[in-house]
Amino acid sequence: MSVDVYLVFNGNCREAVEFYAKVFQTESPQIMTFGEAPPNPEYTPPEEVKNLVMHARLNIDGSNVMFSDTYPGQPFVVGNNVTLALISKNMEDIKSWYEQLKDGGSVGMELQETFWSKLYGQVTDKFGIHWQLSHDNGDMA
Repeated sequence: MSVDVYLVFNGNCREAVEFYAKVFQTESPQIMTFGEAPPNPEYTPPEEVKNLVMHARLNIDGSNVMFSDTYPGQPFVVGNNVTLALISKNMEDIKSWYEQLKDGGSVGMELQETFWSKLYGQVTDKFGIHWQLSHDNGDMA
């Protein structure tokens, strides 16, 4: 299991990721945009969203730091744009952590299968800490 930092930006994520890659002399970032996500027949993203960063990750001196732009229409609040991402190969642990973290807190996204994870959810705990919980099937990038 790892606990990774997830940074959210307000439309300038690509610039930030490329800046940090240069500063910390990491590999070139692999950037996935919202427009590159598998199509959803129930929802077509607007044009202004398609080039925004859905996900990027850098390994900075042994620590994973993940990045994305906030989706237009979602609130962006400086100070709330940092989350902790729990990534585990153990689905039972993920379910247990999710249930405990949501007690007294609020759910941002129920645990569910996504195109990138067999089990993924988002919770803000009772202390205001934002968590992402994700199953690692060994293919996480």
